[in-house]
Amino acid sequence: MLFNSYSFVILVFITFILYYLPTRRVQNTSWQIIVLILASLFFYGYHQPELLVLLLASVAVNIAASYLIIHGKHGFEKLAAFGGVTLNLSILLFFKYSPLVARTFLLPDLDAGSFLMNLPLPIGISFFTFQGISLIVDTYRNLNNEAYRELIPASLAEHSKRVLFFKAFFPQLVSGPIVKAYYFLPQITYKAFRAINWSYCFRNLTLGYFFKMVIADNLKDVTSTITFPYFEAESTLTLLVVLFGYSMQIFADFAGYSLIALGFAALFGYQFPINFNFPYISTSFSEFWRRWHISLSSFLREYLYIPLGGNRKGAFRTNANLLLTMVLGGLWHGAAWSYAIWGLVHGLALVLERMAGWNTHTRSHWLVQCLKGVFVFTFVTFAWLLFKLPDFGHVLAFGKALLHNYNRPLNTLPVTLTVLFSIPVLAYHAWYLAGSVIPSHEVLKIRLLKTEPYVLGIMLFMIVTNSGSSTDFIYFQF
Repeated sequence: MLFNSYSFVILVFITFILYYLPTRRVQNTSWQIIVLILASLFFYGYHQPELLVLLLASVAVNIAASYLIIHGKHGFEKLAAFGGVTLNLSILLFFKYSPLVARTFLLPDLDAGSFLMNLPLPIGISFFTFQGISLIVDTYRNLNNEAYRELIPASLAEHSKRVLFFKAFFPQLVSGPIVKAYYFLPQITYKAFRAINWSYCFRNLTLGYFFKMVIADNLKDVTSTITFPYFEAESTLTLLVVLFGYSMQIFADFAGYSLIALGFAALFGYQFPINFNFPYISTSFSEFWRRWHISLSSFLREYLYIPLGGNRKGAFRTNANLLLTMVLGGLWHGAAWSYAIWGLVHGLALVLERMAGWNTHTRSHWLVQCLKGVFVFTFVTFAWLLFKLPDFGHVLAFGKALLHNYNRPLNTLPVTLTVLFSIPVLAYHAWYLAGSVIPSHEVLKIRLLKTEPYVLGIMLFMIVTNSGSSTDFIYFQF
């Protein structure tokens, strides 16, 4: 079920009414959780009800492992944690990476290869698996933390309900943000209607839907120009401009989803962490990963990079840990070697940046900062080719077209549309820069803030009048 579908709007409306049912005079947290669980299961199983079996199996693993860590037999906590994480990863590896194994090591015409190639990819499996892992690891790490132990009730039924809610809550179920257990579980309390932050919800939902429906959904038709084999007929300049447009599209698509998720979660009284913090203003690769898909970056850092040793084992181990973390982070995005290469490319950039001492905290001339920003953005944009063209052979063919098609005429229509629909994304980042550069100019800052309601009004108008054709969010495939 898409966030921008009429069926979803109806689901949210009904859920909202039942959740804040005015006839209930008692502050009943259990009622609210049950309402959201049922809505979330309906949301996830709307098109493919059979996928609910896998989601519930994953939830069951995490219920059992986390409960046994706190309330099981003393001395078996580590075994429960290890078993839970292993089962989580096994489910993810089997359903997501079996086709990659079959393509790489097995012939498709063999029975085993054919079976693995045809396994369905459950929507959102990477997101809800990582959340389950965070629950188990956080529970084990806080084994002696009384405040955290209270979040795992002695009643197995109550614990099951809370974990099912944590993993299935529909705003973040299929495309994040990846909400960690220690962040979400303490929020499970009664939510009052009067406590809703309407301005926060409205701002995030409007901006999120604008990014998705107006920017990303219109750019997706334009960026089809750089899919195989269409890019072979286009000029070098056309390809460069449209590739820039794809960089705008993937940001608008995923950042749009994250903002919508934040808005709907807040509508029901829950806070999600910010997932995008104006990533295209980054002047280093480490800064980019502090701003892009923040929930994934922080998950990989907390649950992979630091346990591997982080930067505590010397320069060689630090660089090796960075590379391994980024390659695995790349593979998290999709079951194709191009995603691993994408992660490796970013990992090498981080390693070289670290070795060169390219530190964003070091003060430098504004022109130098601008040049760094342009370089990082250009690098990131070219790396997105591995997302747009998962077949690495097509990436090489695209590079060949860039080198040989410089004499071909400019295709003005996709170039014009790319520029037109990229302007709001650039303006969004420029707005942030203006606010950070001129903090001392209070009058100018107040004037900028006063224009916000008019900007949001224009966005609403554009959503109604100029949305592109509806399509899945790019990160649904992950």
